[in-house]
Amino acid sequence: MSSNLALLPNDVQLSRTIRLGTRGSPLARWQSEWVAARLVESHPGLQVELIEIKTHGDRDRNSPLAAIGGAGLFTKEIQRALLDHTVDLAVHSLKDLPTQGPVELVLGAVPARESVFDALIAPVYKTVNALPQGARVGTSSLRRKALLRNLRPDLEVVDVRGNVETRLKHAIEGRVDAVILAEAGLHRLGLQTHITERLEPPRFLPAVGQGALGVECRGDDTEVQALLQCLDDPDTHQAVLAERTLLAELQGGCLVPLGAWATRLNGMVSLTATVLDPEGTARINAKAEPMADPITLGKQVAQLLLDQGAQKLLRGS
Repeated sequence: MSSNLALLPNDVQLSRTIRLGTRGSPLARWQSEWVAARLVESHPGLQVELIEIKTHGDRDRNSPLAAIGGAGLFTKEIQRALLDHTVDLAVHSLKDLPTQGPVELVLGAVPARESVFDALIAPVYKTVNALPQGARVGTSSLRRKALLRNLRPDLEVVDVRGNVETRLKHAIEGRVDAVILAEAGLHRLGLQTHITERLEPPRFLPAVGQGALGVECRGDDTEVQALLQCLDDPDTHQAVLAERTLLAELQGGCLVPLGAWATRLNGMVSLTATVLDPEGTARINAKAEPMADPITLGKQVAQLLLDQGAQKLLRGS
């Protein structure tokens, strides 16, 4: 196929099949099918084949995330498939995608973000404040554990692994008093009616990239990069770039008790961040004046956190 296809407008008929790598969970499939549908809609004649790939995090559904490895638990195998040309693009939950990845791969598109917030599902007690002393709350996220312990040190936080539906059942069936999940995933799967409280800033800051999708491809595949431009939302892309720069500067992966939330309005990006120790007993926050350059902003907020001792807290995670 001629490389000139990369320059063709969206309404030109294409005759090509591209292979999209995805995890097999219902949420991952939903996200990948959504991306595939948008691509086909924007490029008539294009066909997208979904290739399911099992990751380390999918194969071990019982161990605590921190115990089975660091960054890349849900992405490394898919990235390997990109590198060996088994697939042409991959759809990730952006919060799972490490900031330091193979140099041959690029983030080709970041679609418009869903809700960035966490959600509490507590069928009996409804809210964090209403949970009784000693109530059991399920989550596998170190960030959520630390934030919850910071707010309510009297609660018992327990590990709950599995896909969204599996974790949700723990609360619905009463095995725990509540679980904390990403609101975006619940919305995408049509399960938002189970939410009993939205957990918002400033008390709860989301994970870096939460609610956003990252569509990754090879840096030398200019045709696929051109096809992906229809998916990219500049405001979301710039916001998550600020968050991911912050995370990279702190040398943290997705398994650290760090929260960050960036927004972009009228070309200016704002960023708020927090770092906690794993037990939630110490917490530091930082925010800088909005600026146009998300990379400079991310570095600046990271430095503000480091100046307050963030590295010491992160080393303890």
